Amino acid sequence: MNLDFWDKARAFHGHACPGLAIGVRVCDAVVEKMGASPSFDEELVCIVENDACGVDAIQALIGCTFGKGNLIYKNTGKNAYTFFDRQKGKAMRFYFKKKMPDMEREAFQQYLLDAPVDELFDCKEVAWDIPSHARIFASVICEICGESAAENKIRVQNGKKVCLDCFTNYSRIIIQGGIA
Repeated sequence: MNLDFWDKARAFHGHACPGLAIGVRVCDAVVEKMGASPSFDEELVCIVENDACGVDAIQALIGCTFGKGNLIYKNTGKNAYTFFDRQKGKAMRFYFKKKMPDMEREAFQQYLLDAPVDELFDCKEVAWDIPSHARIFASVICEICGESAAENKIRVQNGKKVCLDCFTNYSRIIIQGGIA
């Protein structure tokens, strides 16, 4: 395990925890399995399938961030991370396959930091299209609240351009627990 990665991730995240350790180790796996280095711009793209602590490690260590547009959130709730290396044309998915064993939190965290990446992750090459580069959208003023929003997030409601906060969603789809 790269101790510099752990120190840098802890400083960014604010504390040490098993979730952060998972993120650090997925970064180790990306370096080991893909030969990748931190992304200055959008050389690497990562699709994260959760919004947990490990995502902070990916931002701090690999340089995939929401602000640059090379960190994409896919809300599946899985500890899975797909990385695309634009320069090498390679994509790999890293699925965290370990479950929390019967051990104390600190011991589990240390296990995560010490275990081989192949023991922690199912690592496989995937044949996905690399996501497009991030786009910059024009701003549109919401005709209800007066705040600007990116044009791809504006909706038309009763003939007015409105932001998602002011938009009243309509659905007749029944989901478990009620109507969406």
